[in-house]
Amino acid sequence: MDEMRRELASKTGIIHALDVDDLDRSIEIAKAVEPYVDAIKVSWPSSMELGIKEVIPAVRDSIELPVIADFKVADIPEISTRIVQKAVRWGADGITLQGFVGEVTTKACIDEAKKSGAYTFVVTEMSHAGAEKFMQRSGEEIAMMARKLHSFGIVAPATRPERTRLYRSIVGPDVRIMSPGVGPQGGQVGDAIMAGADYEVIGRSIYTADSPALEAKKVAEKIAEIKLKMPPIRV
Repeated sequence: MDEMRRELASKTGIIHALDVDDLDRSIEIAKAVEPYVDAIKVSWPSSMELGIKEVIPAVRDSIELPVIADFKVADIPEISTRIVQKAVRWGADGITLQGFVGEVTTKACIDEAKKSGAYTFVVTEMSHAGAEKFMQRSGEEIAMMARKLHSFGIVAPATRPERTRLYRSIVGPDVRIMSPGVGPQGGQVGDAIMAGADYEVIGRSIYTADSPALEAKKVAEKIAEIKLKMPPIRV
């Protein structure tokens, strides 16, 4: 694919994690939730099951939103940049990177993505239980590194909004923050937004709902109400 990267707006504050292994169903859900989310995120399991050459272009062609490859790239620079190249080649507008691999790999991936106008999110700390035991030790340094390297954004846990607030204070107002973990992992809708995140990543609670569109609409309305009541975020 050779298309312009799509801008990631911050309208609803939702990125939908579309972790569905059926291509037709993926397209159906993407179309249904499009009015209520800012982007669609596709992960490794779906890409491995359906094929990166199939799922990313098919989802992207069905909607006008950006598609993020949530590949959490974590390897030596040569391999990591090849992963970025392939994700972008097949239509990904953005890609996630693990920050614990260090500055050399992270910089190489950010630079590679920027060649095609794609944007990067560097993972500071994952949202699942147990991740904090190791990742909090390096998360703050990773956030500083991401800011230094001019990453478009970082990933911070919605399950620990106090950490998201800390990361916002580190990266400042211009770096975007996406926060996964809302729903089954325990994160509450709106908590990460109130802590300074730009987007909350919501997957299972939307795509397993009887009506993904209705569920996405309800969440978007709740976040909109929260934003109206929020004081300005100070960093």
